[in-house]
Amino acid sequence: MRNTSRYPVEGANSLWHVYKTVPFWKVVKNFIVIQLARYTPFLGMKNWLYRTFLGLKVGEQTSFALMVMPDVMFPEKISVGRNTVIGYNTTLLAHEYLIKEYRLGPVNIGSEVMIGANSTVLPGVTIGDGAIVSAGTLVHKDVPAGAFVGGNPMRIIYTKEEMEKRWAEDPIYGRQFS
Repeated sequence: MRNTSRYPVEGANSLWHVYKTVPFWKVVKNFIVIQLARYTPFLGMKNWLYRTFLGLKVGEQTSFALMVMPDVMFPEKISVGRNTVIGYNTTLLAHEYLIKEYRLGPVNIGSEVMIGANSTVLPGVTIGDGAIVSAGTLVHKDVPAGAFVGGNPMRIIYTKEEMEKRWAEDPIYGRQFS
């Protein structure tokens, strides 16, 4: 089970009640900042915008590719470690609005993580240090450190130990296991 807090609603679906859960002007500001960051090719500027105006915790040398979409309503619930790559058009969600409830949960992405293009990370998920998420993956549960995961539904393709064996002879990645 993901690490989310659940909030029931009555009457119309929870998205209908959105501005009871998050201030309208916060969403407007966040939307503008996110759209600027999505299109800028300057990685340092993206990180500065995210840290300064959205409250994201972003580690040094972390790279958000073009078109990455952090949560527009609760971006302050997202943290990303150092030297991580978030691939093109990836979505990082810290909320989900359902029919009878809405849920909020932190998204914690470790250091030295690679998230492939067009992936979606759901609220309440932790991705461990050194993990690799294949392109197009729906990350609906925690990812162990060092694991290689992929698919929809996401599954572990290689564990950290299996990755170490696969990369032991690799001239680039094998050095980290020496």
